[in-house]
Amino acid sequence: MKMKKIFLFLLFYNLNISYVYSVTPDVFIQSTVNGASEILSKNISKEDKITQLKVIAKDTVDIKAVGYYSLGSIRKNLDNNQLIKYLNLFEEYFLKSFSSRLSEYTNPKIEVYGKKVLNENYTMVNSMLIATSDRPEVKIDWRVYTKNPNNPLIRDLIIEGLSLARTQKEEFASILNSNDNDINVLFKTLEKFSKN
Repeated sequence: MKMKKIFLFLLFYNLNISYVYSVTPDVFIQSTVNGASEILSKNISKEDKITQLKVIAKDTVDIKAVGYYSLGSIRKNLDNNQLIKYLNLFEEYFLKSFSSRLSEYTNPKIEVYGKKVLNENYTMVNSMLIATSDRPEVKIDWRVYTKNPNNPLIRDLIIEGLSLARTQKEEFASILNSNDNDINVLFKTLEKFSKN
């Protein structure tokens, strides 16, 4: 009898795990924003909110891919050690930037209302940040990488038509172009942002 209970528990547990990770992109995004909203609604310090938001970002955003995209074509000129250093610095930069900006919101409500499959690798999920007395509604589209349907990942956020990944790529390109494509200047910029 005890073995039967254990078997049923394991079966139920495994079914739940597969349900959690086999989600459609729109459900994945709604679940992600609900989790972030829950953190932002908590009566905890801003530092604690930032720490918890970083965990969500690590689980849901393809930070490595966003980092490579942001670096642009100069990536081909870097050696392995430089790439590793860049990816480590970019992750710190991205997590701080993402969590710090989001922590300014209190209980943001985002509703997913649609999705469009772009191809077998990408789906665009459409959502709206609900207006309040303090702010207007904001249209937010999420570019979700779906090559592995069991592990969807966010690769871009388009706010009112403005791609955050593209904007970041342009900022990095500007820094590099102004400094003879010296990757060390970008490293220092990322380090300075992460430490402040």
